[in-house]
Amino acid sequence: MEDDHRLPDCQTASRICAQDGRTEVGPITPIQNDLFAQGNPVTTQVDERPKTPRERLLKISTKPPRVFRRTRVGTIYLGNALRVLTDEVRPSSVDLIVTSPPFGLVRKKSYGNVDADQYVEWFRPFGEAFRRVLKPTGSLVIDIGGAWIPGQPTRSLYHYELLIMLCRKLGFHLAQEFFWWNPSRLPSPAEWVTVRRIRVKDAVDCVWWLSPTPWPKASNRRVLMPYSDAMKGLLKTGYRAKLRPSGHDISEHFAVDNGAAISPNLIAVPNTESNSYYLRYCNEKGLPPHPARFPAVLPEYFIRMLTDQGDLVIDPFAGSCVTGEVAERLDRKWICCEIIEDYLLGAMARFDRTHRNGRLRDELQGNVTGYKISHPGAAWGAAAGDPLAQDGGRRRRLTNTTKAKRKSKTVRPRASGGRGSR
Repeated sequence: MEDDHRLPDCQTASRICAQDGRTEVGPITPIQNDLFAQGNPVTTQVDERPKTPRERLLKISTKPPRVFRRTRVGTIYLGNALRVLTDEVRPSSVDLIVTSPPFGLVRKKSYGNVDADQYVEWFRPFGEAFRRVLKPTGSLVIDIGGAWIPGQPTRSLYHYELLIMLCRKLGFHLAQEFFWWNPSRLPSPAEWVTVRRIRVKDAVDCVWWLSPTPWPKASNRRVLMPYSDAMKGLLKTGYRAKLRPSGHDISEHFAVDNGAAISPNLIAVPNTESNSYYLRYCNEKGLPPHPARFPAVLPEYFIRMLTDQGDLVIDPFAGSCVTGEVAERLDRKWICCEIIEDYLLGAMARFDRTHRNGRLRDELQGNVTGYKISHPGAAWGAAAGDPLAQDGGRRRRLTNTTKAKRKSKTVRPRASGGRGSR
């Protein structure tokens, strides 16, 4: 899920190559950025012997992409996704781009995410490339998490600004917004959620489904879900057609058993992979597993709903190639792009034919039939009298447990002639 944009702690700017006038994207230091602003030329020397991960990333990103591996119906590229989309993919030839780009987080990750305030401009050339290669009936699906403003309990708007840019500037249409709810996500950010208790757990990613035209091909019959117990009872006993209090006129056709229900735009999938074949493979080979993998069910949902067998699916920020593995299994042609070679070396576990059944078992472990969602008021009485922080939580307040611990804390005297005891 990464590309040359994954270079951490650097700004991105266009650089004109003196040799042939090409525009390339490269890392520009703050000092160099000031020189650009002043109109001064900047020369960048490439270290032929990269010593740090960042330097190795830069060296890879300036090289032409190369085919890392081919499968029965797919191709993996090591290198710059923009170059792959420009040089290897024909215009209007792609049916689906499904990806999870690096999020615009405040804290830097090992895969080199981009600052939230720079995110939209960084993403724009990718959006332009996506628009060029997608068919008029194709779709762009972006899984993107939110971010918090540094030092305060308020949210960044970067992922909404990205959506607006893609639609208003590049001509995409918002087919529908989805929300991936991860029931297993830990309470975060801890300072606002578990310490000051002034925000709730951030457990949802936005998933934007976009298209070049208002009419991308799709079928919700491909992604049906089981009927609820209440609906099963209604189908068994029958339903009397009438006007509902909400104003909806429910006809007798509502009680027809179609085999399954239409799914909502909330996708409930945990991300609890801890002992999969992929992780065991990375551990055995001494490779770093990609730290931001999405569950296979997420791309599979959209590949099933939006593509047919033989269609072309692309993930430009492929990471460990989850999208490629799913597309291969569903007989879709696919392309994955990744800039960090170690992640692709680990991704080879996903295409090891000798362990295919084990990989499928790992995927299905997360595909349980449903999740219990409690009513919002199920535990309202537990802390009904908890006082609100009148300053909005600006200052930390001590809990009763913390106060008791501080009050009971005493200094134990040392034992005579010894080190003391605990």
